[in-house]
Amino acid sequence: MISIDKAVVARLKVRGMNFEVLVDPRKAYELKKGANVNIQDILAYPAIYRDARKGETVKNEELQKAFGTIDVYKIAEEIVKKGEFSLTTEQKRELIEEKKNQIATLISKRAINPQTNTPHPPQRILNAMEKAGVNIDPFVDAEVQIEKVLKAIKPILPIKFEKSLLQLKIPPEFVVKTYNIITKAGEIKKEEYLNDGSLVVQIEIFSGVQDEFFKKIAEITKGNFESKILKKVEV
Repeated sequence: MISIDKAVVARLKVRGMNFEVLVDPRKAYELKKGANVNIQDILAYPAIYRDARKGETVKNEELQKAFGTIDVYKIAEEIVKKGEFSLTTEQKRELIEEKKNQIATLISKRAINPQTNTPHPPQRILNAMEKAGVNIDPFVDAEVQIEKVLKAIKPILPIKFEKSLLQLKIPPEFVVKTYNIITKAGEIKKEEYLNDGSLVVQIEIFSGVQDEFFKKIAEITKGNFESKILKKVEV
């Protein structure tokens, strides 16, 4: 639950009457876009207001007349889904910075510098985003905005998305400990258990996370594993 001082006002007009609730802007927007978010996690305080900033609540008779119920959570959910809300300048700035960092981190993990075949650090990507003047929507999923950001920064930064097809051979004593990491790192293309219990697996991952992936496997196996790069493909 968000604190009242960080909440924003969501409002909806029904039958000429104004109804407001104090909400977490991020979670409220997610709910509005169809995500499965519990309304109790969105509200700063379980009350329906005529004027939230003045603390003027609405009488039950008026709620019943407008919404057919006096259930605060049902009414609040309708206000968030059908109404509108706005951010202060500072709140919007904070959300934009947060989303920029998310996007830069995702790109850093997936893209490489084709001149060096190494990942770009997130800060370098952020600098390119700033120089390109790319506009970030704080309420749109980071994944959706990656393509737009890449298009904007490519004239400034040599960058490409590349995937690597790797083959690993994991000794039997480390299979259980490494399997979860392997399956979460990318797309398994092939896996085979040898007679001695060793795992031979082919996995396709973004080249930008390749070094980090090998490091995790090396830590668990104490370096006792075999690996090779079968091919690299630009995506």
